[in-house]
Amino acid sequence: MTPDVDLTVPKPGRHAVRDALLALDCRLFEFTAERHWPLTAPVLPRLSRSANHGVLWFATAAAMAASRTPRARRAAARGVASLSLASLTINTLGKRSVRRPRPVLDAVPLARRLKRQPITTSFPSGHSASAAAFATGVALESPAWGAAVGPVAWSVALSRVYTGAHFPSDVLAGALLGAGAAFAVRGLVPTRAQLGTPARPRAEVPALPDGEGLVMVANSAAGTSERVRALQTALPRSELVECRPDDMLAELEKAAGHARVLGVCGGDGTVNTAAEVALRHGLPLAVLPGGTLNHFAYDLGVEGADDLSRAVRGGEAVRVDVGRFRSGGTRGVFLNTCSLGVYPELVRVREHWSRRIGGWPAGVLAALRVLRADRHPLEAEFRGRARPLWLLFVGNGTYHRMGLAPGRRLDLADGQLDVRVVHGGRRPATRLLAAALAGPLTRSPVHAAVQVSRLRLAGVAPGTLLAYDGEVTEVADEVTLEKLPEALTVYRPLPAA
Repeated sequence: MTPDVDLTVPKPGRHAVRDALLALDCRLFEFTAERHWPLTAPVLPRLSRSANHGVLWFATAAAMAASRTPRARRAAARGVASLSLASLTINTLGKRSVRRPRPVLDAVPLARRLKRQPITTSFPSGHSASAAAFATGVALESPAWGAAVGPVAWSVALSRVYTGAHFPSDVLAGALLGAGAAFAVRGLVPTRAQLGTPARPRAEVPALPDGEGLVMVANSAAGTSERVRALQTALPRSELVECRPDDMLAELEKAAGHARVLGVCGGDGTVNTAAEVALRHGLPLAVLPGGTLNHFAYDLGVEGADDLSRAVRGGEAVRVDVGRFRSGGTRGVFLNTCSLGVYPELVRVREHWSRRIGGWPAGVLAALRVLRADRHPLEAEFRGRARPLWLLFVGNGTYHRMGLAPGRRLDLADGQLDVRVVHGGRRPATRLLAAALAGPLTRSPVHAAVQVSRLRLAGVAPGTLLAYDGEVTEVADEVTLEKLPEALTVYRPLPAA
């Protein structure tokens, strides 16, 4: 036995209040042991065993992540993080602070008892802490998933008393500690609800209760059929057009000719094309995420058909900034990011391989090939000086960190271009990694950051690649990037007043 389970310490002296509470705790345990619960007899012991070492919760998190909805994935990650913190606290502090013996099992029917009795101290209940931490963490990110997980977590906590593994107070203390761990994780990494995109500036748009006047153009290559069908069920009089990527621009132009609201379902590149059309025709845009990353839709606060249909029915929309680039006769807009240097090359290599081996493997292969390439950094005149650059990143809006989580935009109408520069030199991979680890620091030996409304680069070599919202084009000589403040109107669900 380890020191953690040494139960031979002297008993404390008498204390009236403490002794009364312990006596009540024992009576509650005995009351539970004497009850005959036929419907729970075959279930609770198995449920208790399934939660050993967090197996039940890790399996639940995997099932949630497999649903492929961003809110479910975030809820699963938050639940696992909360469980991990609770388990760490229980094992390092809780079990060693109060050396309470396990309950005597005489009153517990043999059929209920666990086959392998725990040998650690009784207070607090680790199973209950893990269950409460996971369920609370999930609920803080997604109330709907929390409602589904909560009853299971409650049953696991109950099973610890039912099987004779813990006193009721052990379970209560563990549950409180687990819930506290979930709130502590939220303090480190705020939820989306805490850091939602500001609902301003609001825009006047038509409310379409049944969707009449909305023409949704969907990229059929993105596997969006399920999502657009869900939207059409919610908005039965909307018009749906599915087409191949090569036909997207023509179909969007055709839709803009008779739509009151132009809709698009696809990845960031498809949304970029739709935004250009909406700007030319002066139409509000309805975005349904249908790609791999969907940065713009998620930063906007639209994660699925339910979010978008609620905004369209209620006429809820905001105005957002648009980034624009120009280089000679080449021009375009970007809703997310624009970049020069190694990233555009990475995008080109990734696109070459993605149809053969899939998106994520192609991205890894592209990164390895580009960062190992023996070539010189990009030369450009930046802020009045000629500089070698491995990467110039320009974000449409300022990117922030969410506590310890990756960055995202909290304001899509802040009037700023978020410019990040990785200086040229030896070992591009090392420099890019150091810049990534620098995170929100505005300056480091390899990395600099500044927020401006307009940026001009001169001396760019002909044939230099520029990536914008996942698309790639060539630029030369002079490149100008600027903001179009509040240029695009987009539907998004607004928070309750």
